[in-house]
Amino acid sequence: MKTNLDVIIAHNKPKAEAFLSEVEGKNPLFIATIATTETGKIPGLSAAGQNPDFTDFTPPADAELLLLGKCKSIQGVPITPDGIPTPGLITMSALNLADIPVVIANAGCKVKPQVPFIELGGNSGRDIRTGNSVDNVEEVIERAKTAGQQFAKTSDYLVIGESIPGGTTTALGLLSALGVNAEGKVSSTLPLNPHNLKTDVVRTGLKAAGEKFGSLNNNPIKAVSCMGDPMMPALAGLAIGAANQVPVLLAGGTQMTAVLALINALNPEVLCNIAVGTTRWVTNDATSDIEGIVSQFCDVPILAADLNFSESKIPGLQIYETGLVKEGVGAGGASIAAMAKMGDAVNKELLLKAIERNYSVLMSMK
Repeated sequence: MKTNLDVIIAHNKPKAEAFLSEVEGKNPLFIATIATTETGKIPGLSAAGQNPDFTDFTPPADAELLLLGKCKSIQGVPITPDGIPTPGLITMSALNLADIPVVIANAGCKVKPQVPFIELGGNSGRDIRTGNSVDNVEEVIERAKTAGQQFAKTSDYLVIGESIPGGTTTALGLLSALGVNAEGKVSSTLPLNPHNLKTDVVRTGLKAAGEKFGSLNNNPIKAVSCMGDPMMPALAGLAIGAANQVPVLLAGGTQMTAVLALINALNPEVLCNIAVGTTRWVTNDATSDIEGIVSQFCDVPILAADLNFSESKIPGLQIYETGLVKEGVGAGGASIAAMAKMGDAVNKELLLKAIERNYSVLMSMK
């Protein structure tokens, strides 16, 4: 079912419609939570992992793209080895069309972005196969809560996205530690989702930590420390801090199910003010199951921006329709927020034109 916006309701229609009606015409703040993890460098795990050292530059470059309309940490725009542009291009285009302000939250990057950002005190994550992947989880959550409380005072609602290569594997790690069955259900930047590799990585990490499936369901801090990534405590803290005051749209794909599971373990009462905003490519993905993960532990609604690049003149955008990339940097949530704020003035066709225009400008800078 659809509203009059180009938004698909993928899960819990009544709550999704209520959330949309609450935010339509309102002024959001977009927060991009950036981090890196050595897990993203495991060969074969993600599109980014095919060029391991480049993954350290992707989140800061995404942050620069959102604030400056160009990247400083790299030339051009972050692309996969196949030439597919970062979904940050979608996010930037949507936020610019609707004049939505942006804050960058550094949750733990190896390379700092060359733009202003708030520092949440995290470090870059280690490989989850070590069973010891994230530092000072509790401190980051508390700092992020404080930030979320303050940001909630500045806007009608928050849209919080992420940029962290390898994040769907760490999502599987955290979900597994918390006892949520997500094997074969998390998404991938690749059209051939490497589920077996992800499962092996997670099982290796759990064994190294001396844990097993569900053994940390009553200890979410340790679950993140052992099997998560630095984005998770930061984003969960921001959401918890804000959702007591304003609606929060978690902008992302199956990575947001891990953040939801963490929020559910820490402060479940705020979930009534939270929704997930993703893309049609995620909700239609036959190799993952975002609804199947979420429905195991909460009834948070899932919305999807009905983006379609099949008519694009740019091959790098057309290829999104084959299942590559799908989501990231809050692309779906930013698109939903732009359409909710602007109504008929922003639809998927206008978004595509803006994305193509911005892509051409960025490619000319290379």
